[in-house]
Amino acid sequence: MLGINCEGRCKEIKMKTIQLEIDGKKFRAKEGATILEVARENGIYIPTLCHHNELKPSGVCRLCMVEISNNKRTKLVASCVYPVEANLVVKTDSEKVRKIRKMIVELLWPTVPALAKEFQVEKSRFVPEHTECCLCGLCVQYCAEVKKLNAVYFKGRGINREVAILPELADECAYCMKCYGLCPGGWIVIQAMTI
Repeated sequence: MLGINCEGRCKEIKMKTIQLEIDGKKFRAKEGATILEVARENGIYIPTLCHHNELKPSGVCRLCMVEISNNKRTKLVASCVYPVEANLVVKTDSEKVRKIRKMIVELLWPTVPALAKEFQVEKSRFVPEHTECCLCGLCVQYCAEVKKLNAVYFKGRGINREVAILPELADECAYCMKCYGLCPGGWIVIQAMTI
């Protein structure tokens, strides 16, 4: 129950909470919260790359994948965008989850050295096309959501996907520098300096 002080003019507002299980422990959570939010509030580690508190969750990197089950059906979901449900069972470190995260880190290797160390990835079976950018999308999302400039964007698909800067907005992008602190690999900083 959340009590609001409005000098007797309003009633208490009941916040709907639900119960779920994460890694064998029961938790209560506010309806509408994501699995990642509930896990972090309770000290449970789930790695992320594209998640930032200033931005809307996007689920782009898929590193935050967890295994969920509800009514015996299991599936992998991106915890940063998946809302909690009543009686949901979440596994943050199952064999399936570890395998998918390791593969994601391999796909991003060598652009994410800290994650490579965490997941014991020393080489990749995939040939990296771009070694400067991990394609997390934080700069793209920041430029669109916060700056409302859309100077930074994704171009191409699949293995040809890359982050690019619109030439006509390149000067404005170079002087903005607001997304620099979000970039885990430093690509956007290097790009802006070459404009």
